[in-house]
Amino acid sequence: MDKITILWADDEIDLLKPQVLFLKKKGYDVITVTNGYDALEECNQKNFIDVIFLDESMPGMTGLDTLSKIKEINSNIPVVMITKNEAENLMEEAIGSQITDYLIKPVNPHQILLTLKKIIDNKRLVREKTSSEYQQDFRQIFMEINSRLDFEQWTDVYQKIVNWEIKLNSTNTTEMADILSMQKSEANTEFSKFVVKNYLHWVNNEEEAPIMSHNLLRSKVFPEIDPDRPTFFLLLDNLRLDQWETIEPILSELFRMDKKEYFYSILPTSTQYSRNAIFSGLMPSEIQEYYPEWWKNDNESGGKNLYEHELLSEQIRRTFHKGLKFDYTKITNASDGKALQDNIQNYLNNDFTVIVYNFIDMLSHARTEMEVLKELAGDEAAYRSLTRSWFENSFLWTALQKIADQNVQLFISTDHGTIRVRQPSKVIGDRETTTNLRYKVGKNLQYDRKDVLDVRNPKKALLPRPNVSSTFIFAKEDKFFLYPNNYNYYNNYYKDTFQHGGISLEEIIVPFIEMSSKV
Repeated sequence: MDKITILWADDEIDLLKPQVLFLKKKGYDVITVTNGYDALEECNQKNFIDVIFLDESMPGMTGLDTLSKIKEINSNIPVVMITKNEAENLMEEAIGSQITDYLIKPVNPHQILLTLKKIIDNKRLVREKTSSEYQQDFRQIFMEINSRLDFEQWTDVYQKIVNWEIKLNSTNTTEMADILSMQKSEANTEFSKFVVKNYLHWVNNEEEAPIMSHNLLRSKVFPEIDPDRPTFFLLLDNLRLDQWETIEPILSELFRMDKKEYFYSILPTSTQYSRNAIFSGLMPSEIQEYYPEWWKNDNESGGKNLYEHELLSEQIRRTFHKGLKFDYTKITNASDGKALQDNIQNYLNNDFTVIVYNFIDMLSHARTEMEVLKELAGDEAAYRSLTRSWFENSFLWTALQKIADQNVQLFISTDHGTIRVRQPSKVIGDRETTTNLRYKVGKNLQYDRKDVLDVRNPKKALLPRPNVSSTFIFAKEDKFFLYPNNYNYYNNYYKDTFQHGGISLEEIIVPFIEMSSKV
């Protein structure tokens, strides 16, 4: 460890010689001054001071006055306030002035050493402890991944992996983060096998399946609607579990977390299929059968999610025979967001309000196309950071603050997640084959069977069949589909972009959150 330099300002510094000597014996370099003016001079002359101990009650320039001047010189330097005065207003003022810690006189050497350890060694100690804890948990996660897990156990494993991903990132534990990345990849390999084995059974045997897109509202939301309390359902398109974890602390400032659960997105894990399924309460082939005017196949022109309001209205009609006062609004641009911010209180008159917010979906697509966003969101950690920054400054968060003081319940979820794709997989198809990188629908497709779940009879997966020989293929793990033409160009273009439509923990297992206002 490089030698740490401490500046200690106290008008009774002679009485603190035992403490100063103790610190020097421990290897610290200690500069002592008796007043605030000299402390400022030292700060101005020396740029190698690592931490400052500052007496609050020095004559002339007080400790708080000195603190203010120190922060003007270097706002990042840690300052420990030492005081005889335990008055609450004084402590609030000191803390508000961004002190790092405070000690009450008389201070003993071990108190000082502990404070220094917290300030100087805190990051290192946290990093080492986090690494140690993950090493202990690594074996347990490894055994779980390679066990015969059910769908609930897979959600537990995924939550553990996400928690470790965020912890290791926050402590800059690079070596352990690389090991976790490999473990996450292994988990996705086993999870893909699990989905391939069980998916067709799930969609045809609802009682033996996890909650999925098409039964989410009737299973989790509709039973909780209370005529005496407005209910909001917020769907953030493309929201992954790790992104939720970054915005949850912000929401928890004003809303109480009542329940955190998960559901499984249907395949394809794309907006056209999963979100239409959520709002209709039906699988895609059923939407096509019952409401053909509201469904378009991949190879048909026109918007694929233009009738969510109508599909939701039909599901509500089937469920609530007495009717339900509800609204549906979709936010796709800044003017829509501003309108939501201005008008959200009007929705308090509804029994049920659905808000679809498309920003994260647009972000993932824009990241693929724009070099500047590839730089800003280069990996999962940066993607999470960008999501949090957006949410904190969004019209959505401002709107939610306006209803936080009302007695409301708030459900937050998504339609599917995304995965950063790494491994190309060649596909050959005709001109009618869809362009999505994580799933394809087409005739006479040629592909590597080990890379996909192929559904040669779409009706078995309750999917539409554009023509008699249509096949669906879904990419497993972090694969993405490329045609042989210009293969290297498109490989470089799409590799490490966030995509959806296939089979991975990130795309399929998504959060479902129940919150309520703290009134």
